[in-house]
Amino acid sequence: MSHVRAAVLDDLDVLTHLLDEYRQFYQQPSDPEGARRFLSQRFGLGDAFILVSENARGEVDGFVQLYPGLSTVGLNARWTLNDLYVLPQSRGQGSGRALMEAAATLAQDHGVPRLVLMTQVSNARAQALYESLGWQRNNEFYSYLLNV
Repeated sequence: MSHVRAAVLDDLDVLTHLLDEYRQFYQQPSDPEGARRFLSQRFGLGDAFILVSENARGEVDGFVQLYPGLSTVGLNARWTLNDLYVLPQSRGQGSGRALMEAAATLAQDHGVPRLVLMTQVSNARAQALYESLGWQRNNEFYSYLLNV
């Protein structure tokens, strides 16, 4: 059973490793220094919520990161669940599910009515997890990107 808690600055080393692996999962080059700098900024600015999961041995084995935002259409808050990553050896043991459930609870505790996320079309394992937790695929909007 996984234990989920808010990340603290003392988690920076293990989070740096997890974020670097997460980025590599998405075909980005390894950049531990960049990952550490990025996470340090999140802690310093307080502009994200980071939760970590701990396995039965008390080792951090995954994280989820949420970014607060607003919905003009909904006239309310809408958070983006931007990152979910669990170490390969810990997958299938409930860490991802625990992180997702904790993220939903955190949003609810803050009065946030909606979480949104994007995942790769080919990431069927993640999609199965999301759908098992009641997330619904958005078929009404396209996602666009612009590099500037």
